[in-house]
Amino acid sequence: MKLFFFDLETTGINPARNGIHQISGEIAIDGDVKEKFDFHVCPNPKATIDPAALEVAGVTKEQILAYPSMDNVYHELVTLLSKYVDQYDRNDKFFLVGYNNTSFDNNFLRGFFLQNDDKYFGSWFWSNSIDVMVLATQYLMDKRAEMENFKLSTVADFLKIHVEKNDLHSANYDIALTKAIYDKVTDK
Repeated sequence: MKLFFFDLETTGINPARNGIHQISGEIAIDGDVKEKFDFHVCPNPKATIDPAALEVAGVTKEQILAYPSMDNVYHELVTLLSKYVDQYDRNDKFFLVGYNNTSFDNNFLRGFFLQNDDKYFGSWFWSNSIDVMVLATQYLMDKRAEMENFKLSTVADFLKIHVEKNDLHSANYDIALTKAIYDKVTDK
């Protein structure tokens, strides 16, 4: 099974208006981590940059505008994907895995491909993805009322996974927490 664990940091919460400025994650195949990645990316020039979103991520507009161009990062990402998936084989794809990815990150990632004139997102990824928040919900169903919220850091902390509060909202750190939660709730 090919898993593409990923997390994004964006310039806002609307995939039609905002863009990606960080893509991080790891590739795991049959339980073995094959590669980790952390791309900083200058958002689409047409993207709206919401100052509040940058504040959450702890970056400035000047920083993200100095990141490598969107098309360069896209090509690096596709090169990485092609090491593990044959995009022309309809039976060889990754499952997207993230925390709350089905309602947020997946749409931004699909948009990133479209913004780079690639209509073949489905050549790399199965349409059904794995949302670690949903897995954690099932795992913690009887404990949910004891929890203040169901944010990534809250769930990790509740599961006795060490959380560095100052590192939250870096895609690279958030995916490490997501992976730790995934391992815990799936007993990997």
